[in-house]
Amino acid sequence: MTEVRPHPLSGDELERLSELLQHWTGMTFGEKRGYYLERRLRERMRRSGSADPCAYFTRLLADAAERQALINAVTINETYFYREDHQLAALSKDILPEIASRRRPGDRIRIWSLPCSTGEEGYSIALWLLDNWPMVDAYHVEIVGSDIDTDALAAAREGRYGQRALARLPDAARQAYFEPEHNHEFRIIEDLRQSVTFTQINLIDSRSVGTAGKFDVIFCRNLLIYFDEPARTAAAANLFDALDPGGYLCLGHSESMARIDPRFTFVRLDDAIVYRRD
Repeated sequence: MTEVRPHPLSGDELERLSELLQHWTGMTFGEKRGYYLERRLRERMRRSGSADPCAYFTRLLADAAERQALINAVTINETYFYREDHQLAALSKDILPEIASRRRPGDRIRIWSLPCSTGEEGYSIALWLLDNWPMVDAYHVEIVGSDIDTDALAAAREGRYGQRALARLPDAARQAYFEPEHNHEFRIIEDLRQSVTFTQINLIDSRSVGTAGKFDVIFCRNLLIYFDEPARTAAAANLFDALDPGGYLCLGHSESMARIDPRFTFVRLDDAIVYRRD
């Protein structure tokens, strides 16, 4: 079979693609990311057998599977275990004890991690609580990991990681919670794989977010920086609605809710700055 060689994209065609992706996902692709976007688009066109950009755009509008494949291709999944662990320290030291004080033993506490990427984000919460919150077994802690990238979610469910993803984990945690496999990979043990539920969510779509239910704590780190202002506003509103009253939101270190949604209350803890729905 002859390999398809996609036609070069014009500036207008690249801009049109960027607008489509922004509409579907909220992510913006400025001039600095133009080469990255074009390279991923041309690879998807080649894999799908499409040479003409206009015909491929028409296909994207009609073919949900190809649209998802392109979204997967342009999504950034850079993360590792115990990233920004000062927030995990705040979770076990301040946030969960405060929430638990309003609950009875055995009650459910729900924690949401998005974007969860290939699982490191959600599993990090589970590992941290096992080792750092003595009351973890006294409550029904439910951890949900969500992402728009279905390939990342599939990898998260498998739970296999290389040395780079595990670099910040203490040796004791690696030995206790991971099983060595071939090619220098490690797989998180089955009990922990079952402790985190993974589901696809589009944060700018209120109906999609609504399917996840309500949460006591939400980790939404390093996602809003990729959104334009309307998408950030929509995402913030959906995050607010997903939090139970008294619930907490953790953003990335370069993100702030101050100019996006004033309904969140700024809270300075010993280890981190977080936001609360009063």
